[in-house]
Amino acid sequence: MSSTIVVVSGLPRSGTSMMMKMLEAGGIPPLADGVREADDDNPKGYYEFERVKKLPDDTDWLPEAEGKAVKIITQLLMKLPAGHEYRVVFMRRKIDEILASQKKMLIRRGTYKEGGPSDDRMRDIMLKHVDQVFMWMDAQPNLEYLAVNYNEMLADPAPTVPRIDEFLGGGLDTDAMLTVVDPSLYRQRK
Repeated sequence: MSSTIVVVSGLPRSGTSMMMKMLEAGGIPPLADGVREADDDNPKGYYEFERVKKLPDDTDWLPEAEGKAVKIITQLLMKLPAGHEYRVVFMRRKIDEILASQKKMLIRRGTYKEGGPSDDRMRDIMLKHVDQVFMWMDAQPNLEYLAVNYNEMLADPAPTVPRIDEFLGGGLDTDAMLTVVDPSLYRQRK
């Protein structure tokens, strides 16, 4: 497993930062640079690595990710090159909660623009995109994935954490992973 790259992915606001923190607590070091600091939207940090945003043009960092966990948004996930083994923990969350959380974050940052696509249109776009991502992942011989439901994780992480441990080869500190789940940060409930 030391040469495998653990990828945490999902739509924005789907719990990817929480999962990165859980994996770190479990014993998988994160590949993150701290450029994007914790804020009101992610008070425990984002766990991002800026070079990921340059996929597919910059892949020289991928050997550095072996044996670590790196967060990659869905749009860039499909830019990962062959030649590496990937285990993807894919976060799923109720789409209406994602939309509400994104809108609140954009309003807080002052970047929300009125007159954009409706929630119904954005819901359709996002769901179609997720379907495309899963079809792509299914076609990759060097990639395995585990879908993790954010909503179920917050309600009761105990059944899901052992599945994550097994998927990633075992040996994670599952008790430490359980302590990371913080239902008080579950703010956009639908």
